[in-house]
Amino acid sequence: MENYHSLVNSQKSFFRSGKTKDLSFRLNALNTLRSAIKNYEIDLMQALRDDLNKSAFEAYSTEIGFVLEELRFIISHLPVWVKPKKVKTPLTHIGSNSYIYSEPYGVSLIIAPWNYPFQLALAPLIGAIAAGNCAIMKPSELTPKTSEIIANMIQECFSADFISVIQGGVETSQALLSEPFDYIFFTGSVAVGKIIMEAAAKNLTPLTLELGGKSPCIVHDDANLKLAAKRIAWGKCTNAGQTCIAPDYLYLHKNVHDEFLQQLITAIAELYGSEPLHNPNFTQIVSERHFERLSSFLKNGQVYHGGKTNREKLMIEPTVLTKITWDDPIMKDEIFGPILPVLKYEKLSEVLDGIQQHPKPLSLYIFSENERIQEEVINSVSFGGGCVNDTVYHFASLHLPFGGVGPSGIGSYHGKGSFDTFSHKKSILKQTTRFDIPFRYPNVKNGLKKIKMFLK
Repeated sequence: MENYHSLVNSQKSFFRSGKTKDLSFRLNALNTLRSAIKNYEIDLMQALRDDLNKSAFEAYSTEIGFVLEELRFIISHLPVWVKPKKVKTPLTHIGSNSYIYSEPYGVSLIIAPWNYPFQLALAPLIGAIAAGNCAIMKPSELTPKTSEIIANMIQECFSADFISVIQGGVETSQALLSEPFDYIFFTGSVAVGKIIMEAAAKNLTPLTLELGGKSPCIVHDDANLKLAAKRIAWGKCTNAGQTCIAPDYLYLHKNVHDEFLQQLITAIAELYGSEPLHNPNFTQIVSERHFERLSSFLKNGQVYHGGKTNREKLMIEPTVLTKITWDDPIMKDEIFGPILPVLKYEKLSEVLDGIQQHPKPLSLYIFSENERIQEEVINSVSFGGGCVNDTVYHFASLHLPFGGVGPSGIGSYHGKGSFDTFSHKKSILKQTTRFDIPFRYPNVKNGLKKIKMFLK
């Protein structure tokens, strides 16, 4: 803990030097990081294969390429974002101008999860650097190969008093959380998110929590079933379902229930083969503990498709469960695996009532060709973000801030959202000295009458 305290103080001292606030320093750091990622690309792909059995395609598209694109986007827009933004000034403030300055918080703590161990560690770091902060990163101990690559890459690129990586388990996170950081960014489970928020409260540290929850997916009776099946299979089974925004459960209209499930089985086979457990590119479950937890869900309801497991390889094939109710264990918490429970409905009101009786989800997906149905769902349910006639894809848009609401998270990031998250918005009024407005002072004649003319 002494070493952590010393490191935090070292970074605070470096931050106070003002170097990180310089635009050229930020751009140089971001470009250095971009070059390093390209240099480490092969090593990163191998690490992601070793940790999670991610294919080269999935490793690049959901991790490495995603981060490179975020870097490209932020580097190109940062010179505009850092400038003070002039805003309107009311008539009562005549003679003055109003501005919003984006100011870095200082030293940030970034705690990353294991499911996308590179992307979800580096994406917030990019925002922290772009906003002018120093940062200490804590990658996941459950993906040790990837965490080691991240540590080596950051050490090679930056001085420790600017960016540092600290590896370790739960005890390391607990020790870091006792330090007085200026900002905390956490991605992970709801349960741990509560612990992070409690620790932050002791120092009144502002924070972002990227959590999760049970993200519903609705297929109405007018949906394009074949396309919906393909997009749902992809969104659910990417990374073996270990995605915070994966469709967690499926609401199927009774009129298309049987037909859709057949389309879904076909889509799964097309994307992952008829024997996914023998597909060398199908992602494994991260640990034996998570494998056991997921395997226990296979006893819920009725296995409509899949259900096979390989304990030695920590693999579970894409599985569809029917005859599920909200009382089943699988419906109590986020699944975070390639198992999709199905609920049947007749009226949309049943769906909306079911969702609303549970914590606000991180994402929601509605498949329907009817715009009225789409808008009814969007406006009736509170959730972080989502898609109409697609799954997961909103996460990849740098123009859409990503985050949860309530139990599914606090704050958002991606693109300019990342810059804004790690920036305090400082409001500044620049007042003229050429004249003075007398009615605001208590000694002006008929002051109340005059001030009522402006403040009504």
